[in-house]
Amino acid sequence: MARPATPITLTDDDRAVLSQWVRAGTTEQRLALRAKIILAAAEGQATQDIAATLGQRPATVSKWRLRFAQGGIAALHDEPRSGRPAQYGEQEQLRVLALLDQDPPPGYGEWNGRLLAEALGDVSPDYVWEVLRSYGISLQQRHSWCVSTDPEFAAKAADITGLYLDPPENAIVLCVDEKPHIQALERVQGYLRLPNGRAITGFSHEYKRHGTTTLFAALETATGLVKADHYQRRRRREFLDFMNEIVRSYPPETEVHVILDNLNTHKPKHDRWLARHPQVQFHYTPTHASWLNQIEIWFSLLARQALRGRSFTSPRELRQAISHFVEAYNQDAAPFEWKKAVVRQVQLANSYADLNK
Repeated sequence: MARPATPITLTDDDRAVLSQWVRAGTTEQRLALRAKIILAAAEGQATQDIAATLGQRPATVSKWRLRFAQGGIAALHDEPRSGRPAQYGEQEQLRVLALLDQDPPPGYGEWNGRLLAEALGDVSPDYVWEVLRSYGISLQQRHSWCVSTDPEFAAKAADITGLYLDPPENAIVLCVDEKPHIQALERVQGYLRLPNGRAITGFSHEYKRHGTTTLFAALETATGLVKADHYQRRRRREFLDFMNEIVRSYPPETEVHVILDNLNTHKPKHDRWLARHPQVQFHYTPTHASWLNQIEIWFSLLARQALRGRSFTSPRELRQAISHFVEAYNQDAAPFEWKKAVVRQVQLANSYADLNK
């Protein structure tokens, strides 16, 4: 004698939820099927008839009738699965990380996932990459740094940031530096016809060298205006010639503060030029801290917006392009906003120490 089917009784809330599952187009198909089974069972249909109508096995219909009778709506969802047991554990992670502190195999300059897996012997390359990703380790990425060892770092940095944040009244603050040996490269440009008939424009990797030029530039921090001039070399003679032009552009009584790096052409032992220009004061950045000089920001803008990818057939053409950029830049010039609240000499050193804990 066949066992009687599990009786199903629905509340109004249950019926509303199950009907919504059946009607909604976003419902998972397995949940919609189970809802149809329970709704049909609640109408008194036999298990065999429900199975035939829905194209399922009678055992499947019986399973969900019983699950609903015991647990209600919540029982129609899949039970949590434990998943596949972990193949590797914490010990394997530590072995991968420890191997990174050792030299790669002979003939190789750096580790990669395959080499690490082969050296460990019992883990897969995919697992090695998973471990590296979980710790944020990139085997190709390299960090570089230039830590200032200047014993007067704090005093010099405070002096320069003070000029940025609170400049002397009625005084001019200038950031001055030179960008030497800018190359005039003539690139082979045109288009390349692809096999599918399309064409792409660009330039070849081949180029011709047509000499270099050296750019001297001064950034006025209060306005963002840039004054620049071109020279063949960057000796003390060229630096003073540029400074003479800069000083002459302001009234003789105007106090001028100039921020410079520690290049030897900027700071001779006996500076007769400064003695003849008492209204000018030089402020030197700490050793290996040229990032404190805002003119470096402008040099970066020049390289990205005016020089990158350009083709020049002569240094003269290169100088014209730079001069045109200076002219265009000054039309909308604005001061750089100094946002760094604290300047620390040991900040990078501490960060490096943290990585090695």
